[in-house]
Amino acid sequence: MQIPTPLAIESDVSANRTAAASNVARVLRVSCGNFLEMYDFMVFGYYAGAIGATFFPSDNAFTSLMLALMTYGAGFLMRPLGAIVLGAYADRRGRRAGLVLTLALMSVGILSIAITPGYASIGLAAPLIVLAGRLLQGFSAGMELGGVSVYLSEIAPPGKKGLYVSWQSASQQAAVMFAALLGVVLTSRLSASAMNAWGWRVPLLVGCLIVPVLFVLRRSLDESDEFRARRRYPDVAQILGSLAANARLIVVGTMLVTMTTVSFYMITAYTPTFGNSVLHLSSTDSLIVTLCVGASNLFWLPVMGALSDRIGRRPLLVSCTVLMIATAYPAMLWLTGAPTFARLLTVELWLSCLYGSYNGAMVVYLTEIMPVDVRTAGFSLAYSLAAAIFGGFTPAISQSLIEMTGNRAIPGVWLAFAAACGLAAALVSAGAPLGGELHKAQNPLRPRR
Repeated sequence: MQIPTPLAIESDVSANRTAAASNVARVLRVSCGNFLEMYDFMVFGYYAGAIGATFFPSDNAFTSLMLALMTYGAGFLMRPLGAIVLGAYADRRGRRAGLVLTLALMSVGILSIAITPGYASIGLAAPLIVLAGRLLQGFSAGMELGGVSVYLSEIAPPGKKGLYVSWQSASQQAAVMFAALLGVVLTSRLSASAMNAWGWRVPLLVGCLIVPVLFVLRRSLDESDEFRARRRYPDVAQILGSLAANARLIVVGTMLVTMTTVSFYMITAYTPTFGNSVLHLSSTDSLIVTLCVGASNLFWLPVMGALSDRIGRRPLLVSCTVLMIATAYPAMLWLTGAPTFARLLTVELWLSCLYGSYNGAMVVYLTEIMPVDVRTAGFSLAYSLAAAIFGGFTPAISQSLIEMTGNRAIPGVWLAFAAACGLAAALVSAGAPLGGELHKAQNPLRPRR
């Protein structure tokens, strides 16, 4: 037996450090576009009232707000199409090529909304341009989340997939925090009339300014070794055929993601509108709560992603959905009974803990159960369907339910429903081994060929 020399040991340690540093750099570069995608979605949600008054003016403030929220949700309807088209492109041409393309499409979308004059200046063209921008953003986002998650799963060292993939969602939380912090600064410096007139455009223009930096970072991204090592690359027809053959798996994935999308958009994009319009708290209070939620999400996601690497995915998936079902509506009742900044912060941080713990395990699990040849398209389609059907319209659905029932706590029921979908999916997939590379194991949800 040959005993390693001190020089050899030192060389191995140095090589490991270099590889770790390289992986950290790749995580940052791939996550940067994900930051922009979520930043833009958050800004639109935060300033839905001002955007509604600018592009959808009406004598009824509720009507203007609902039109803005429905436009916000409309972008999610394009996600499934983007998942199929752009996901197939990434599975065929490469992860890097797909991620560069989505960043380009996102950039056009955010610019179109940021610089479009209001309805008072150009009439009906204004809301149509904004709607087109949102649809383009939704189309690009259809593959963005899946592309980032799959890339991170493919570059992760053995036993660390949960930790690595969790940074897809963690980068979104950085966007939530940055958008909220910028909102706090703006609302403290500008009057309410100035914010409604033009102040809401500032965060969108800031997003436009950082696009060139993000482009440089993402273009320098290396292709994943796992993708380059593949012996064949399916064409579009084969990808579509595989997606159809795995329809049941896509449905299960969609149900898993429903808990994530509804809870995320509830505690981030909808919080400022809920705090202002429903609880009648100040804009600054609502944005500070959103900032704290982003920080909380940023903490829980990698922690629970790493924990899922040790204990498996299912314990977190089941426990978090059960807790959400049991506590969401009572927590909202307590909050709306006597709305205060402290109560809003407490409830949102609790929901953030459940969201972060669940999503830390769910995202990596979704990459693991998808067939390798259509991993990006399959992940993206499941994620996009959940966002299009449930998550993206969560602000509009919540506001409508409150208006129809007069019950300000009713969004808690919507959260419980989403959690029930996630729990059912976790139980249905109970036969699948968790905590490993499922694409290398027999997947009981995948039809036999």
